[in-house]
Amino acid sequence: MRDDGNIQPMPSMAVEKKVLCGCELAVVIVQPSIAPPVRLRGRTWIRVGPRRAIATREEESRLAERRRARDIPFDIKPLTSATIHDLDLDLFKREYLPLAVAPEILEQNKRSIEDQLLALRFMDNNAQPTVLSMMVLGKDPQRHIPCDYIQFLRIDGNVLTDPIRDQKEVNGTLIDILRRLDEILEAHNSVASSITAGTLEVRHPEYPMPALQQLTRNAVLHRTYEGTNAPVRIYWFSDRIEIHSPGGPFGQVSRENFGQPGVTDYRNPHLAEAMKVLGYVQRFGVGIQIAREELKKNGNPMPEFTVELTHILVTIRRVP
Repeated sequence: MRDDGNIQPMPSMAVEKKVLCGCELAVVIVQPSIAPPVRLRGRTWIRVGPRRAIATREEESRLAERRRARDIPFDIKPLTSATIHDLDLDLFKREYLPLAVAPEILEQNKRSIEDQLLALRFMDNNAQPTVLSMMVLGKDPQRHIPCDYIQFLRIDGNVLTDPIRDQKEVNGTLIDILRRLDEILEAHNSVASSITAGTLEVRHPEYPMPALQQLTRNAVLHRTYEGTNAPVRIYWFSDRIEIHSPGGPFGQVSRENFGQPGVTDYRNPHLAEAMKVLGYVQRFGVGIQIAREELKKNGNPMPEFTVELTHILVTIRRVP
C-alpha cells in the first residue's frame, strides 16, 4: 500500500512484528505528513466526527497551512527567483491536473488556479512557486534550476577521449526531458532480428528499453538538485552505457545496502509523486529489480553500481 503510488505524497511509515501476551501483532506506525494535503487516488479524505469525508476547498487550504517551514524536502522549497508567470498554467490545467485529481473533484472544483497549485505543492503559502513546480511546469526551468537537464554523449569507442558520434543537452520541463530521453535511447539502441524455423521474427536489442528507462529515470528522480550545477550524464560507449547521477545514497539507503530489494528512500518525494502522476513510475522501490530482470532476459550482464558519497554511477554492458 505504501509503495503502489496511490497515496501521494508517499507516507513515512514503519511496520514491525510484536508479541503481546502471547499474541502476534503487526504494528504499523505512520508519521504525520510534512506536506499535506495527502491524497488517495486523487482524493483528500478527512475525519468529520465519527465519519470520513472528502475535504472541501477551505479544509484543503487549512491542511496546506500546516506544512512545516523547516526540514521540508528541497523539491517543495520556494523559489524566490520565480513568480506564477514563470509557470505554464495551460500545461498544468491540460496535462497535470486531470491526472492528479479525481474527475468528480474537478467537476465540482470552484478553486482558483492559485489554490489548485497550492494544493498540489506547486506553490507555497506565500504564493511562491516551488522547485517542483518549476521542474514540472516551468517555462524556462534551467534558468532557475541550472542543473535540471541531462547531458547525453554517444562515443565511438570505449574511453571518453574517443571521437564523439552524437551529443545532446536534454532540457525543458520534466515531461519534455523524459519524452526526449526515451526518443534518444530508442534511436541509439541497435536491434538485430533473426528468423526462426517457423518464420517468426525475434528482435534482439543491444539493451532492453525497460531497463534503460528504469535506470535513467531513477537518476532523474533520486539525484540531488541542491548545491550543484552538475547534470545527469549519460555516456553511451561502444561496449557499455554509463549513467552518472549527482548525489550519493540518501536516508536509509547506504553504500552497503544500495540496490537491495525493499531498501529505498526518497530525496525528492514530491518529484516522485509527479512522475507517478504523469505515468513515468508505475510502482515505487522496484526500478533496479525490474532493470535486472529485463537485462537478464535480454542476455546482458547485470548492472554494476559504483556508490560514492557525492555521486552514483550505473554501468550497463552490451549483450556479449
